Amino acid sequence: MAIKLQEDLVVEGLVSKTLPNTYFKVKLNDDSGREITAHLSGNMRRFRIKILVGDKVKVEFPQVNSELGRIVYRFK
Repeated sequence: MAIKLQEDLVVEGLVSKTLPNTYFKVKLNDDSGREITAHLSGNMRRFRIKILVGDKVKVEFPQVNSELGRIVYRFK
């Protein structure tokens, strides 16, 4: 059983560009407004959730200063 030592940072953002292999450029809605690279989480791939440019998504970061995030939810 894995023990989680620290909580992941979760931020909302807007998909601005699609990249190969289910990677996306996401502009974050936090104070910095930076653009990061994010990939789909396993459940998003498993259930074949489609992500398009302009979609509002929830991005999870394993570390605070990471430039690579994981898309865990697409808002309807």
